[in-house]
Amino acid sequence: MLGPVELEVLRNGLTAAAAEMDVTVWRTSRSTVVRELLDYSTAVFDRDGYNVAQSARIPQHLNSMSAGLLTVVRDHLPLSRWEEGDVVITNDPYCGGQHIPDILAFRPVFAEGERIAIVGTLCHHLDMGGMAAGSYAATATEIFQEGLRLPPLKLYRRGVLNADLLAVMRQNVRQPEILWGDLQAQIASLSVGEANLRKLAARFGADAVVAGCAQILDGSERAMRAMIGRIPDGHYEFEDFLDDDGITADPIRIHAAITVRGEEMSVDLSGCGPQALGPVNATLASAHSAVSYAVMAVADEPIPANAGCYRPIAVTAPEGTVVSARHPAPVANRIAATHRLATTLLGALHQAVPERVPAAYYGVSYVCSFQTVQEDGARGVLVEIEVGGSGAHPEGDGLSAFTFGMHNNSNIPAEMIESELPLTITRYGLLPGSGGAGRYRGGLGLVREWRIDAQEAVFTANAERFRFRPYGLAGGEPGSAGRLLLLRGNEVRSLGSKVNNLRLRRGDVIRLETSGGGGFGPPEERTAEARARDRALGYVPA
Repeated sequence: MLGPVELEVLRNGLTAAAAEMDVTVWRTSRSTVVRELLDYSTAVFDRDGYNVAQSARIPQHLNSMSAGLLTVVRDHLPLSRWEEGDVVITNDPYCGGQHIPDILAFRPVFAEGERIAIVGTLCHHLDMGGMAAGSYAATATEIFQEGLRLPPLKLYRRGVLNADLLAVMRQNVRQPEILWGDLQAQIASLSVGEANLRKLAARFGADAVVAGCAQILDGSERAMRAMIGRIPDGHYEFEDFLDDDGITADPIRIHAAITVRGEEMSVDLSGCGPQALGPVNATLASAHSAVSYAVMAVADEPIPANAGCYRPIAVTAPEGTVVSARHPAPVANRIAATHRLATTLLGALHQAVPERVPAAYYGVSYVCSFQTVQEDGARGVLVEIEVGGSGAHPEGDGLSAFTFGMHNNSNIPAEMIESELPLTITRYGLLPGSGGAGRYRGGLGLVREWRIDAQEAVFTANAERFRFRPYGLAGGEPGSAGRLLLLRGNEVRSLGSKVNNLRLRRGDVIRLETSGGGGFGPPEERTAEARARDRALGYVPA
């Protein structure tokens, strides 16, 4: 067993390894989704597949990577078959993945003749085929329509590339060179992680690294139990709704019942609606991500994030619900269900610890995908994921156009888009009046416009919060609803929140308006000085 000082050095060494893997992906990736939007994550796992350290990347990814790896080794590729130099990949949501654009890649780390750890990366790839560019088909009714599914397979076996597997992947995607470039970034990241783990093994010894990982997980479990123990015992419920599934107009209920008893917490999601026909469903691993995020978000002191944190939390989610979909339900827009689950869980936890929970953030990934077609037939793909306003909190206003909750994305600069594709960003800025009113105002959403400069283009959108606005708390008002418009000459056409393969022509403009965050506290309690500042800065309509 490592002493306290050695254990802390090891823990920071593992976290640093994950962080250096993160930087490696960023510096070597090819697509704007990974390089600019930063839609990827990196982590280090113990020898059995439990997350022990992670980079500061995307909660939706990080909280589910361990579940994905454990599914792979339990049901598909036992660790006894993993060898030095192997790289195992999958993107199948029903084999441990999230949704088809996300490719998980794992490499075992050996030292002194034994497996001491596993390093992993997850990247959102620009396109994995399917019926819509970006593999985000808004009207898919089964996963077979969403793109190329990869069961857990070895892309590298003992350091040798599986060229046949790579050829199949390249043949089935719209931008094969970019796919291979981002895959190489993942492989480079795994090599960096492996090298750093071996350095730690050389310093502490292989057995000490294995034992230290177990100690780290146990320490996080103790910290989480203590934190839960400081939440008042009780039963807390909340519900929110998805607008629709892109196929029917029926809203979809998201309900959570949280019970805190001593140092343990149970989360019952049985009240969520049945799985949808359209692709807003989430698998159980994705739903667990939302639960993990929400509980960590209300912690009253820092807790090292790893698999040990989640041992005191029991989740019930019957198969066949929208948060625990049954194969072959489509899941391309699974983030719709997990965003809404996150805000629902936070709404319930507000009843227990009101001083720690803000009003609802925008709670949706505004995914807009374009495929442009030039006169010579050249095609390009752009996937953008926009954000909105965060919710106001007990001590201040929400942040505007700020990545929040299950997100941790950046934006793609207009200059980068315009230099690579026949698209022009004609407007990009804050949306006045979109934040919910309150003693403290919700953050503002944003407006972004894309003009088509190609001969033609195809547009797909997966959005939310067009009907059910981000809620306010403690008397605060909800944030604005989202909106999507097609501007064609003098015509202004309203679009739904889900759009699949809409044909566009040169000069057309797509305008997206995202939701603001909810307000906190009664609006009449907002100070005159704060109202004057809102007007002066243009945060409210003149």
